[in-house]
Amino acid sequence: MDKKPTTRKGPHFCSLRYGLALIMHFSNFTMITQRVSLSIAIIAMVNSTQLRGPVNASIEDHWIDTLNNQSSSMKEVSTRASVYQWSPETQGIIFSSISYGIIMTLIPSGYLAGILGAKHMLGAGLLVSSLLTLFTPLAADLGVILVIVIRTVQGMAQGMAWTGQFTIWAKWAPPLERSKLTSIAGSGAAFGSFIILCVGGLISQALGWPFIFYIFGSIGCVCCLLWFTVIYDDPLNHPCISIREKEYIVSSLTQQSSSPRRSVPIKAMVRCLPLWAIFMGFFSHFWLCTIIITYLPTYINTVLHVNIRDSGVLSSLPFIAASSCTILGGQLADFLLSRNLLSLIAVRKLFSSLGLLLPSLCAVALPFVASSYMTTIILLILIPGTSNLCDSGFIINTLDVAPRYASFLMGISRGFGLIAGIISSTTTGFLISQDSESGWRNVFFLSAAVNMFGLIFYFTFGQAKIQDWAKERPLTRL
Repeated sequence: MDKKPTTRKGPHFCSLRYGLALIMHFSNFTMITQRVSLSIAIIAMVNSTQLRGPVNASIEDHWIDTLNNQSSSMKEVSTRASVYQWSPETQGIIFSSISYGIIMTLIPSGYLAGILGAKHMLGAGLLVSSLLTLFTPLAADLGVILVIVIRTVQGMAQGMAWTGQFTIWAKWAPPLERSKLTSIAGSGAAFGSFIILCVGGLISQALGWPFIFYIFGSIGCVCCLLWFTVIYDDPLNHPCISIREKEYIVSSLTQQSSSPRRSVPIKAMVRCLPLWAIFMGFFSHFWLCTIIITYLPTYINTVLHVNIRDSGVLSSLPFIAASSCTILGGQLADFLLSRNLLSLIAVRKLFSSLGLLLPSLCAVALPFVASSYMTTIILLILIPGTSNLCDSGFIINTLDVAPRYASFLMGISRGFGLIAGIISSTTTGFLISQDSESGWRNVFFLSAAVNMFGLIFYFTFGQAKIQDWAKERPLTRL
């Protein structure tokens, strides 16, 4: 493990690097709301198909009564919001298209961000995603194929934005503050999920479903203005940073590479077990997290027999815990490091263990407490909350083992996570289609087994020192 910098800390929460973390928090908030917005809006977009059948008879009666009592202006808004005849199979293709788009750009965008600079790469991804969000209602009117294309390109843009962040932190985050800064930035995704689930339905009801896309697309455009104005790739080039903070950041990173390499040592990476430990951690983590994000409303509705409106509110609660645990976990990890209470690898393995073991225990317990409403809700809240403790474990471990390739490796890591999400979603749908009760039990048991595999693998091979192939060699300078 590299020696800790002896330079005294500069300005803390008033410093520029924490301002950058807040802007990244806002950026992640924006991207996740743009990604999840269709999941909320599609309920109204295919409303005519949703209202068919005896199961929804009471809902239909209530809807008719509500329409009769609405003002004329509200009727005009509702009339302008189109309704589409999209089958469940078509909806599934639309939902999955953004994940395929993200996979397509995770690795190449991470590599290019390390060479060309993350500011423009990340900002461009955020801008494209925001503009496509604004264009989504018009695309829906023009045809479902265009919606699928829009979502795929939007996924490619967000893939660029997600991975470029770690290139910036490799140059901005002092080693003793990495967990804290990345957790502040990363918690924006959990907070965004909570907000869109809470207000998306209200926006659709009050203004019409297109305004979900208009509002969050516009927020993204505002975020782009902040991004291109405040964010810089390197603290050395930032016009507003104080001399004291600049010196602190630079001196704390003196033992790490400061210049990008033009070639990536692929063979060395493939043979590096510490990297594979990170990849397996991502695979395990995303397996269960994707199930919770995708199927949580379904589970609450089918197992707890909660109506749709309450199900949406309950589905948003776990993301409060997730956002809180991300920030608190980062604070605790940096506290343990700054006080020399634990070594860097001990901290990474501790939080990886908590983030994989605790949600597994909660998931295994769920089938046995299904009869208890309150206990089930508590466990469902704890699963994503405790899972996000991994943010201070293997999720930022690439900054320790290969900081100069952090963005490229983060792209690969998230690729493993997205593959796990696709497999776990498909497997979950198959298992619960066979038998609901035993299917959910098998889903949670399988998720716990996958988490335990990832935990054992990371515990065995995980490291926190810079690998030889990732160190700068003085003789390579031309």
